[in-house]
Amino acid sequence: MKLRHLFTACVALGLFLLSPAAFAQTKFAVVDVQRAVMETEDGLRAQATLKKLFDKRQQELDAKQNALQQSRDEIEKQAKVLSKEALARKTEDWQRAMMELQGIYVEFNKELQKKQSELTQPILNKVVGLLRQVAAQDGYDAIIEKNAVPFARTDLDITDKTIQIYNAGSPKAPVDDKKAPAAKQPAPKPSAR
Repeated sequence: MKLRHLFTACVALGLFLLSPAAFAQTKFAVVDVQRAVMETEDGLRAQATLKKLFDKRQQELDAKQNALQQSRDEIEKQAKVLSKEALARKTEDWQRAMMELQGIYVEFNKELQKKQSELTQPILNKVVGLLRQVAAQDGYDAIIEKNAVPFARTDLDITDKTIQIYNAGSPKAPVDDKKAPAAKQPAPKPSAR
């Protein structure tokens, strides 16, 4: 039993001593993928589209919530003059309306998340493809999500570089589904200079 523990300790020590040399030859970079996606030109357009959708829905929710608050205030004012049955009926109606509003709120959040995914997934896919290209061109063995490591030197961060590369090759077309062309169109030909 002691021999097995001694052998395990020796193997662990050997790996520990060998790993710095192997680790030193490995080239890493870090990237904030979320920032890279959201700060590209397409990402900024997607955020603007989502903000319009959010603002519109938030106004609807605010109006319904204000109406419910007024209804609640009215019930509280009438509580002393209404019969117990009438008060119970109004309270039940108000609670039912509140539950409906909560359901609408949940549906709104689902809709917003779905729209965000629809708008940002193509951007994310393109960013991941660009990261593969950068890794191959610059000889990185791994590009790690910046938020997954507790510390990384700032010179290892390639987020800004990724955004610049994305924007350099990004078409200036709108991200919104309603504004985007319905059919696939051939890529524009480079202009002769």
